[in-house]
Amino acid sequence: TDIGKARRTNEDAFLAEPPWFAVADGMGGHAAGDVASRLAIEAVRSFVAGREDPAETVIVEAIRKANGMIWRRSQENRWLDGMGTTLTLMKVESGRCVIGHVGDSRGYLVRDGAVRRLTTDHSVVEELVRTGTLSEREALEHPQRNLLTRALGADPDVQVDLVTEPLMAGDRLLLCTDGLTAVVLDHELGEILTEEAEPEQAAARLVQIANARGGPDNITVVVLELPQP
Repeated sequence: TDIGKARRTNEDAFLAEPPWFAVADGMGGHAAGDVASRLAIEAVRSFVAGREDPAETVIVEAIRKANGMIWRRSQENRWLDGMGTTLTLMKVESGRCVIGHVGDSRGYLVRDGAVRRLTTDHSVVEELVRTGTLSEREALEHPQRNLLTRALGADPDVQVDLVTEPLMAGDRLLLCTDGLTAVVLDHELGEILTEEAEPEQAAARLVQIANARGGPDNITVVVLELPQP
């Protein structure tokens, strides 16, 4: 995770404790974004520990619990009013991954040199891209590119998208905040994740490229690889 070149604080947070992985991108005035993303990750970490229920159930409940915690805290403290965060939470288990998703932090799968986005942004611009009104490159410059249609903390309850994806040995998975995807296109992500020999090197290079392109936001990247047997 990196503060980037334009922000005074880092409002991103992440979790990388196998088999659980997550990224969160906070928003709000004062220090509220930092508080929201940290609350989300802490709530998730606490909730999933030792849980043996199906991953889909645990993920949805964990995200809703995090949402409720952020909502209540924002109502109790006027300095935190309006805070919120994205959250993309993933469990990797035998032969598959399960992702729960709210906001515009993304999950990607890279296999045999090809990249595929596993999540759908909950944003105004994503709706325009999906309908063909904007291209992916045009979306990067759109004035409403940061306007979300769904986030944790906006309401007492939240709708969670679930994605289940079969996995193979050698696959690479990427979770990231929009500080990366705001300046790096999907096909570029795939190229870097394919070229770099080690996940740590790939993550470092992605952060480096985002900063080289202005680093307009905080950048958080989680890269993992399924080992060959």
